[in-house]
Amino acid sequence: MLIASPAAGPRSQVVPAGTLWYDRPGERWFEALPVGNGRLGGMVYGGAPAERIDLSESTVWSGGPSPWTADLSPTAREQLPNVRKLLFAGEYAQAQQLAGEHLLGTRASFGTNLPLPYLSLTFDHGWLTNYRRALDLDTGLASVSYEVDEVRFTREVLASHPHGVIAVQLTASRPGAISFTAGLDGSVFPGTTGTGIAFSGKAVESLHSDGSTGALVEVRGHVEASGGTTTLTEGRCEVVGADSAVLFVAVGTDWDGADPVRQVSELLVAAVEDGYDEVRAAHVDDHSGLMRRVSLDLGGERDDVPTDRRREGLAAGERDDGLLALYFQYGRYLTVAGSRADSPLPLALQGLWNDGLASSASWSNDFHLDINTQQNYWAAESTNLAECHTPLFSFVERLAASGRSTATQMYDTPGWVAHTVTDAWGYSAPGTALGWGLNVTGGAWLATHLWEHYEYGGDVAFLRDVAYPVLRDAALFQLAYFTEDPATGNLVGGPSESPENWYVAPDGSRCSVAMGNTVDTVFATAILRDCSAAAEVLGVDAELQQRITAALARMSPYRVGRHGQLMEWLHDFEEADPAHRHTSHLCALYPERQITPRSTPELARAAEVTIERRQSADGWEQTEWVEANFALFYARLLQGDQALVHLISLVADASEANLLSYSVGGVAGAAQNIYSFDGNAGGTAAVAELLVQSDPTELELLPALPTSWPNGSVHGLRARAGLTVDITWTDGRLAHATIHPAQSGPHSVQYGNHILDLDLTGGEPITITVQD
Repeated sequence: MLIASPAAGPRSQVVPAGTLWYDRPGERWFEALPVGNGRLGGMVYGGAPAERIDLSESTVWSGGPSPWTADLSPTAREQLPNVRKLLFAGEYAQAQQLAGEHLLGTRASFGTNLPLPYLSLTFDHGWLTNYRRALDLDTGLASVSYEVDEVRFTREVLASHPHGVIAVQLTASRPGAISFTAGLDGSVFPGTTGTGIAFSGKAVESLHSDGSTGALVEVRGHVEASGGTTTLTEGRCEVVGADSAVLFVAVGTDWDGADPVRQVSELLVAAVEDGYDEVRAAHVDDHSGLMRRVSLDLGGERDDVPTDRRREGLAAGERDDGLLALYFQYGRYLTVAGSRADSPLPLALQGLWNDGLASSASWSNDFHLDINTQQNYWAAESTNLAECHTPLFSFVERLAASGRSTATQMYDTPGWVAHTVTDAWGYSAPGTALGWGLNVTGGAWLATHLWEHYEYGGDVAFLRDVAYPVLRDAALFQLAYFTEDPATGNLVGGPSESPENWYVAPDGSRCSVAMGNTVDTVFATAILRDCSAAAEVLGVDAELQQRITAALARMSPYRVGRHGQLMEWLHDFEEADPAHRHTSHLCALYPERQITPRSTPELARAAEVTIERRQSADGWEQTEWVEANFALFYARLLQGDQALVHLISLVADASEANLLSYSVGGVAGAAQNIYSFDGNAGGTAAVAELLVQSDPTELELLPALPTSWPNGSVHGLRARAGLTVDITWTDGRLAHATIHPAQSGPHSVQYGNHILDLDLTGGEPITITVQD
C-alpha cells in the first residue's frame, strides 16, 4: 500500500544538466553546437584557425501575408458536398479525382524560414594541441579551448535572452596574443555589406514563394578589443595584438511591422554599455533558472568520453544510461534556447536552427500541423518549461484569425480551421497536394495545447482570455463539419485525409481522401471535450456544452480491423504503404488518452498491433519523430522496456554527433539527412512519460520504468493539476516520491496496483512511500 506523510526537510540539490564535449573541432553542421535565445540562434563549430557560427533567426522568412481567401480554391465550397456524397456511395476513385481538382490550396507567397549569413572568424594559428570544445547545458555556454605554441586560447559563445544578442569572448594566456578577422559570409538571399560586420538583405527565394517578397533583414556586429588595434573595412573587422576581445551580434527583421535597423542598434548599444561580464551573468542566471528546475540521474555517467564517441558506442550496443539522461536534458536545453515567452514565433520544423536543407527542400522549414509542430512542444509542460510553451499560443491565435475566413469561404461553417502546414503569417488553407493537404484537424490538434497548458498550471485568466476563444471556435467548426454517416447514424468528419497515408479502395485504386478517418475523430473529440470542460470551468455557454455532449455521444467508435490493428479509416481498408512513417490514428493513445491499457484494453492491444505491423513491414520508414512516437506509445502502453528500445534507437540511429535528431535521407523526398527538432523534443517527452503520467485527477508514479534502469531519481517533473514531482527508486521499485502541489483538492496517486486518494493542500508537500 502507499503511505502519505508530510515532506520533511528542504528539497534535495538538483543535479546539473550535463555537458556535451568533443576533442576536435566541428567540421559539419551536425558536429556544431547550438546556442539560442528564443529568437536568435547560432551553431558553433569551434574551429581553428577558422571559426564558423551559423546564424539563424525565427522571423527571417521569405514570402508574406496574403488575403486568406486567395489561397483557397474558388470551387471548393460548391464541390465539397459532391466529394462527400461520392465517398458515402463508395465511389472512392471519383471522389479522389474531384477532391484533387477542387479542394486543394495554393501557396503563392507561403515562404520558408531562411538561414542567415554565417559569422566567420579567422586566426593566425599554427598547430593546435590540448583541444576541447563543449556545451554546458546548465549555463548555456559553448566553449572552445586549445594551445598554440604554449599559449592557451579560450573562446566562449552565448546567446543571451536578456540582452537579445549572441556574444563571443576571446581570451589568451599571453597578453597581445589575440588576432583575428571577423565577417559575415555565405548569404543565401540578396544583400549588401557595410563597414565592419554588417549585412542588410531581403529574405527572398522562389521555391516556396514568389521570389520577391520576404522580410527585410539587418545583421550587425560590434567588436570591443582590449589592447592592440582594430580596423574596420567593407564587411570586415580586423583585430591585431589584443589581450582579449568581445564580439556582439544582433539581428533584426521587419516581420510584423518591426524596424530592423532600430532593433539591432538598440540591442547592440545595451550590450556594449553593460559589457560582456554583465551580459554573461544575466544570461547564465536566466538560462540556468529554467534548466535547474529538473534533474535526472540514471547512473552510468561517462564524462571522460567525448559525446560523439558515446553516441557511437550506444549505436554499437554499449549501454549508456547517462547518455540517455543527457539526451533528455538536451531536449529541455533546446526548448529553452529555442522558445521563450516573448519569442515572436514558436519552434519551426528545425526549431530555431536552420541548416538550409529543409528550406531548400520540397517541404520547407515551416510549421507542420500533422504532428511536427505539436511534437516540438510535447516536453514543455511535463519537464517544467511551461513558459517556453507560450509562443505557440499567440501563434494559434493568429492562425485562428485566418482560419475563420477559411472555415467560412471553403466549408460554409462557423469557427476556424487550419490544415497541414502554416507559415509565419497564419496560412490556413489546405495543402497543395493530395495525400497530406486535406488534414482538417491540424488546427484543432494544435489548439489542444492551450487546454493542456491550463491543465498543468490552472491559470483561469489564461483560460478565459486566451484559450477559450480559440477552443470555442475550433469546436464550433467541428460541430458544423462533422456529418451523419448514412450507414450507421454516427458522426464522421470528411472529406479529409489521414496524414500522410493512403489506402487501397475496394476497386484496387490508391486513394487518400475518405470520410470518418480515425485521426479526425480523435481530435474532434479532443477539442469538443476540452471546449466543454473549459466552458464549465468558466461557467459559460451552457447551450454549447449540451450540443457538445450530444455530438460526443454520436461520434464514430474506434474499431479493430482484420489484422487485429486499430483501424485508420472508417472501413477496414488495406494500407497502400504498410511501412509508412505516419500513424496518425494512434494519436488516440498519445498525446491523447482516449485509448489506454486499463480503460480500453482491446483497443490498446490493437494499437500495439499497429505498431508491430508498421515496423515489421518491408521498407519501414524509420525516422526521428517516428522513433520518439513509438517510445511514447509504448510508455502509454506501460511497456517501458519496449519504449527504451525506441528511445535508444532515436539517439543511436536518428541523432547525430551533436545529438540533434534528423529526418533520414530518402524519406519524404529528403536527399540527405536533414535536422528536425521534433525528435529531440519527443525523446525528452518520452523519458518524462516513462517516469510520470497524469490526468487532471490522477497521478501515476513510474508507470513504465524500464527494467534496465533499476536505480535513479528525477526531480521537478510536472504533472497536471499543478503538481511538481520528485521520485527516487531503488532496485526497480519506488523508494519515495514527494509531491509539491500548487493547487488544493482531491487527487489520487497510483504506483503499480497501489492507489492512494489524497486531499492536497496547495503549497504543502507530501511524501509517498510503499509499504508491503
